[in-house]
Amino acid sequence: MNDDRADAISRRQLVCGVALSAAASAAATLAAPAAAQGTMAATVPRQAARIDPRTKHPRPPFQRQSQPWPGLASEMVPRPDHGETSYRGSGRLAGRKALVTGGDSGMGRAAAIAFAREGADVAINYLPAEESDAREVIDLIRRDGRRGVAIPGDIRTERFCNQLVARAVRELGGLDILVNNAGRQQTHASIADISADQFDWTMKTNIYAPFWITKAALPSLAPGSAIILTASEQAEDPSADLFDYAQTKAANVNFVKSLAKQLGPRGIRVNAVAPGPIWTPLQVSGGATQEKLVQFGGDSALGRPGQPAELASIYVQLAADDGSYASGAVYGARGGGKRS
Repeated sequence: MNDDRADAISRRQLVCGVALSAAASAAATLAAPAAAQGTMAATVPRQAARIDPRTKHPRPPFQRQSQPWPGLASEMVPRPDHGETSYRGSGRLAGRKALVTGGDSGMGRAAAIAFAREGADVAINYLPAEESDAREVIDLIRRDGRRGVAIPGDIRTERFCNQLVARAVRELGGLDILVNNAGRQQTHASIADISADQFDWTMKTNIYAPFWITKAALPSLAPGSAIILTASEQAEDPSADLFDYAQTKAANVNFVKSLAKQLGPRGIRVNAVAPGPIWTPLQVSGGATQEKLVQFGGDSALGRPGQPAELASIYVQLAADDGSYASGAVYGARGGGKRS
């Protein structure tokens, strides 16, 4: 074979090799997206099972039951769900310090549990008669590796409210979430049945205490802090037999809307949660008649009362940094409202 022919064969082999290489490369490129899609499809989690909200929790009728004020969640039938076994945190409140009044049961307990599982240290206030419920909450907080501080006492005096805040700040090492949740609710068929002492008790617990506690807490609240009140649907649609309680919840709503304007320039957000019928000790310790209790929540669109656990994530959202533009707002959880 002469050199010219050898050179020609070499050139043909080179061209063919390059073409084959290019074709292989193109085929690999075209195949890559399909392979990637197959990998993605294999790693996408299955859709979580949908849960019918109508049957997620107990529905009426409930058994007749009553307890002396303030009542214990541990003695209710059925026992309320505060998220003890269901709430899962993701570090949204890591390093935060929270004070929750009425933290032994109801929405306060649900918020305290959720805050701890989101990484916050939590102090709870409650009445001495609620000690057994409160101890359960503190145990849950500490089991999650957070600091839990129990501060029993009656918030109907300014002196105790000041002491409450001072102790919470001292034992938590600061304060940046305040939940004014504690409340008193008693049913009375007529205004004539409400004594001056009873009226004063409700006003002191539901209106004066949030004022005193918030005022005492303000020097400790830096920009980024959050104040949350527990209001009620009663603020907008008052029941005839909750005459005094409904007034206080309307006051709570205006507390939030006014204070949000005042504290916004300081970087402190103020919001409220306004539940509908929620299964808590308020209902079995004088907050509802036995007739209403048996069918409690049955007239809601979902046909049942809410459970405190169903509101926990709302309190977390209002306290977390990713809710930073929510202020002066009232967030409802009312089961769709009354059907009629």
